[in-house]
Amino acid sequence: MADPFAVTNQAPPLRGVNFFTRDAALGDALRPYADLADDPGLHRIGELAGSEEARAHALPANQNPPVLRTHDRYGNRIDEVEFHPSWHWLMQQAVGFGLQAAPWTSDRPAPHLTRAAGFYLWSQVEPGHGCPISMTYAAVPALRADERLAKEWIPQLASTQYDVRRLPVAEKHGALAGMGMTEKQGGSDVRANLTTATPVGDGEYQLNGHKWFCSAPQVDVFLVLAQAPDGLSCFVVPRVLADGNRNPFALQRLKDKLGNRSNASSEVEFHGTIGYRLGAEGAGVRTIIEMVAATRLDCVLGSAALQRRALVEAIWHTQHRSAFGGLLADKPAMQNVLADLAIESEAATALAMRLAAAVDSSDPKDAAFRRIALPLAKFWVCKRTPFMAAEALECLGGNGYVEESGLPLLYRESPLNSIWEGSGNVNALDVLRALRRPESLEAWLLELSAVQGADDRLDAAVNDVLQALAHIEGAEAGARRLAARMALCLQASLLIRHSTPAVADAFVASRLANDWGGVFGTLPRTTPFQQIVERTIG
Repeated sequence: MADPFAVTNQAPPLRGVNFFTRDAALGDALRPYADLADDPGLHRIGELAGSEEARAHALPANQNPPVLRTHDRYGNRIDEVEFHPSWHWLMQQAVGFGLQAAPWTSDRPAPHLTRAAGFYLWSQVEPGHGCPISMTYAAVPALRADERLAKEWIPQLASTQYDVRRLPVAEKHGALAGMGMTEKQGGSDVRANLTTATPVGDGEYQLNGHKWFCSAPQVDVFLVLAQAPDGLSCFVVPRVLADGNRNPFALQRLKDKLGNRSNASSEVEFHGTIGYRLGAEGAGVRTIIEMVAATRLDCVLGSAALQRRALVEAIWHTQHRSAFGGLLADKPAMQNVLADLAIESEAATALAMRLAAAVDSSDPKDAAFRRIALPLAKFWVCKRTPFMAAEALECLGGNGYVEESGLPLLYRESPLNSIWEGSGNVNALDVLRALRRPESLEAWLLELSAVQGADDRLDAAVNDVLQALAHIEGAEAGARRLAARMALCLQASLLIRHSTPAVADAFVASRLANDWGGVFGTLPRTTPFQQIVERTIG
């Protein structure tokens, strides 16, 4: 007699998979810029990311969100945030891998590309803890605006030791950074900020006001925007001052967010809080823009990571789940969906790594390319991720709708990167802004020139963009369509150059040459679905 409680027709746990070696798309995306196939650090990250140990920490970090402690038992203000041990485990690994700021002080070849690949791999484990890792990485180029502050902070930010002790920076083994930009009345319009900064001498100021979104309030130092006498300025605000006293930093509450629940986001008030001016008074946006650019890159990397993890979960489940007389992965309709998800993920990965490679470059042409391609990628890749997470979840059906699957975590996280560091409209308008500089359009066209004539459908899409640009004045209402089209052209060119013909053709046929509404599973029937899917997880 059969055991009525025996569990059958369920996918086995996905574990013991090296996320680096099994990701052919990542390998192809890296190869044109650096030989990283045997990089020991990426192998270690990939192995740990695909382990049962990493999975065992991902869900608890989200199921046990941080807790705010404003006062100690005696009534003293402490403004501390407590985290689950799994959060600290995740952070310790990320810092140990040097994903926060090590590339800025590295003398190895392609440090930013290598770090980007590592961040992409490790973000597939649990995306929330990537926030302080990303902001620490992004703080370094902004800090270089002041030699003294850079010397004080950058070595600690680049350290691979995770040190949570609340001490002056000179006494720590490592440090992490955050930022406070937005306020209640302004949001992305930071020039509407009301927080004031009063000079007290020698580059030191007292800050008074609030921040509606202060990211990662548990870290050691923040880059903060405030109104100085000569206008909006940028300030370095440490949690602990050099004399060991705590800087006034009143945490009002932690945000109860849709996703990103493992990470603490707060509202904070400044009452005579000490800050040190970074850059000139009135140049706050110009000073902090380097930080914004770096965090936007990590938005693209993080979204590509979410896409990849959702794709792997969908393929793994359907390859082990039977329905209607056979494996789900063998059904033609499901094969179309999986192949479509695969090319979406690969296109995101290819564009993300191309941007990271441009950070390593000293060529002015790559600087111009970053200026236009970064808002394009931030707009498009981040915007596509929620659709992909939802479709991957649907591949698992009811199994994907329960928390243990990990898919709800991915789904809740998926809109974040499209909002953080400028929502879709902000980035689409940044594309228009960049296009008003001739070198930006030239950089976009130069990137595409490598495949000019290789595919008539791509050539036609490029011509479509150029015709639209002839009417760029007053083009704000069409900014999103333009940004999407330009991003798709970039992705297509990268796949034609560096991926397999099957992937490139399927992408161009669906995204550029078809009446495509963005629904997954609508690739042409002649697409070699199985070939694309099998390539995805080796």
